[in-house]
Amino acid sequence: MKVLVIEDEVKVASFISKGLQEEGYIVEVAYNGKSGIDLIRETHYDIILLDLMIPEVNGLEVLRNMRAWGINTPVLIITAKSSKEDVVKGLDTGSDDYLTKPFSFEELLARIRALLRRNRKVDTHILEYKDIILNPYTRKLSVASKEVELTDKEFMIMEYLLKNNEKPLARKEIAEYVWQNSTDSTNIVDVYVNFLRKKIESISQKRYIHTVRGTGYIFREENENS
Repeated sequence: MKVLVIEDEVKVASFISKGLQEEGYIVEVAYNGKSGIDLIRETHYDIILLDLMIPEVNGLEVLRNMRAWGINTPVLIITAKSSKEDVVKGLDTGSDDYLTKPFSFEELLARIRALLRRNRKVDTHILEYKDIILNPYTRKLSVASKEVELTDKEFMIMEYLLKNNEKPLARKEIAEYVWQNSTDSTNIVDVYVNFLRKKIESISQKRYIHTVRGTGYIFREENENS
């Protein structure tokens, strides 16, 4: 799971980051709103921990921007501001939960786990296989938290392969799904599958797309030397 912490207090950010890393999370930290926005636009995160009182761009503006872009990543606001008005503003702007400083690390972990469970139930469009995640909102493919962007056709092929992982698929089946055509587009399937292979190989040493002679392809995880 990949976490973005947007927090300008270095001690607080370090406390959260070290604790989450010990729990097995991958953590990135932004110390101001502008850096946070840049990271959100470039990378898929499973959850974002967001302080409201941060420099350059405040937390509410960061939240407004990401929701306006259609980014539905769960957001847990962490802040010293605890009035009901502040809570309402944060929730109305699009946050998923609210935690007031000071807080215990155990409580933070519990809130994170709850939001991640809730998000997995709601976001059924995200496809996962082993350490692969395909996100339909960002059109990004993630392999062990490393990401590449896909074109529309690449995305549709990847979607079909993931939905039918570890099953041999004929080229005409893939063509029907992507191009609504079972005859004229089978050759171009090979072209786009090759594009996908190269993108996956650019971020992973494992092999996933395998040719089935006389048929088409199968999607399954294999180590490079296997």
